[in-house]
Amino acid sequence: MLEKFLDKTEFESYDDFMENFHVNVPENFNFGYDVVDEWAAKEPDKPALLWTNDKGEKIQFSFADIKRESDKTASFFQSLGIGHGDMVMLILKRHYQFWFSIIALHKLGATVIPATHLLTKKDIIYRCRMAGIKAIVASGDPVVTAHIDEAMPECPTVKALVSTGPVVPPGWYDFNSSIEKAAPFVRPEHPNTNDDVSLLYFTSGTTGEPKMVAHDFTYPLGHIITGSYWHNLDEKSLHLTLADTGWGKAVWGKLYGQWIAGANVFVYDFEKFEPVDVLHMINDYGITSFCAPPTVFRFLIREDLSKFDLSSLRYCTIAGEALNPSVYEEWLRLTGIRLMEGFGQTETTLTVATYPWLKPKPGSMGKKGPEYDIDLITPDGRSAEDGEHGEIIVRTHGRKPLGLFKEYLNDPQLTYEAYHDGIYHTGDVAWRDEDGYYWFVGRKDDVIKSSGYRIGPFEVESALMTHPAVVECAITGVPDEIRGQVVKATIVLAKDFKARAEEDAEALIKEIQNHVKRTTAPYKYPRVVEFVDELPKTISGKIRRVEIRDKK
Repeated sequence: MLEKFLDKTEFESYDDFMENFHVNVPENFNFGYDVVDEWAAKEPDKPALLWTNDKGEKIQFSFADIKRESDKTASFFQSLGIGHGDMVMLILKRHYQFWFSIIALHKLGATVIPATHLLTKKDIIYRCRMAGIKAIVASGDPVVTAHIDEAMPECPTVKALVSTGPVVPPGWYDFNSSIEKAAPFVRPEHPNTNDDVSLLYFTSGTTGEPKMVAHDFTYPLGHIITGSYWHNLDEKSLHLTLADTGWGKAVWGKLYGQWIAGANVFVYDFEKFEPVDVLHMINDYGITSFCAPPTVFRFLIREDLSKFDLSSLRYCTIAGEALNPSVYEEWLRLTGIRLMEGFGQTETTLTVATYPWLKPKPGSMGKKGPEYDIDLITPDGRSAEDGEHGEIIVRTHGRKPLGLFKEYLNDPQLTYEAYHDGIYHTGDVAWRDEDGYYWFVGRKDDVIKSSGYRIGPFEVESALMTHPAVVECAITGVPDEIRGQVVKATIVLAKDFKARAEEDAEALIKEIQNHVKRTTAPYKYPRVVEFVDELPKTISGKIRRVEIRDKK
């Protein structure tokens, strides 16, 4: 399959990769027809999706199965009046019906809006009104369907509700029985152009209402690098990315690049995350490749790994938040596997990563890839020198790079603020070392300016997280008459340290401050420390530092 899109598929070095990687983009590309159906025609029995759940159920779907089921689903959607350009929201957790539905909607030229099951009535109303959603396909969990039903009186554009069960409320269609009764699928004559919107994500937003990130139909091709050259997959791979289908990371790790590479996607459908369950999955199914955020690896290294056979695991990648070097070192010690970090946004595909030819530098995101011209710019607009902080930008040279978002839907002003004059502004700050490796500092608005120093939240948080008292933390700047700003640490304490804090908070604060001084540059230590029960977060789990800053 790779040969269909790349002139060269094997690379001897990072330099060879940077110089010779190029994607040939077909006209009117459609992932459903040009990847899924083509695999089904060429190798119908080829494993595509190995789904299992926390009840012990297991189904191995082949590409022929995925074609058949997505065709039935597309026919059912057609019967609901869904077609080109229609907006359909999928709230399907890790249920296999997500894969049937997203491929079906691609085949119809419709727009897919993946969403989390954590949405409340207010969130659903906001999304329906902003996007003009025509149908919602949801997990039939009572809480999920109740929130949707409560929202419907204020969502006039929604014409159909579909449940995958077990609960199918009155007025809803039953997904499973409906696709079985659907007429034979008739492919639309012209499903889409490359420029049509195929995918729409509502970003969680740490400062305001979610933005609508629109991707065109070529977006899956931008994930060839993700699957083949970051996850390092081939046709023998069994790959697990832990993400729920409601988040952008799901199509990064559970769909596009993986199936183009011909890998078998492993899905573990669970209600409650238990680290030991993930280890059982690797042990029991022989998973070869695993991708998860650093938080998951922090949990895994606390388990007794000697109880599990992890010998099938060949490659591990990490993304979603910056990696603390201590996690990298411990995972390497326990498994012998290096964590290969990557960086991107909902608006992009993979922009910076530790590729197979590179030796990881623990805590670094890696080097830039061939699809994006990455640079760092300082507040005065010049390119940052090595070692100097700068905002990560993409220089587009008059063309939209493959994988970069099309626009913030229906918001030209917001689009212009992020993407104008040939530059896409990520809003993230990093620095680059003399070897070309990038190191994350923080969001542009989160960088602290204290006594002439620019201090990134992540570097202080990394130091704090190595103290046993700290379960979770957030670094923000607070006003100071002398220094302009000083560093404040808002900390969730480990259970064993809460009593100590009640007995003598000042002593524990001093201990934590001294620990940071020893672990990183002393000027970065938090002069203000606050202990809290929990940190304010967005619906996707990102810390809302703006809420901490605004707290009086």
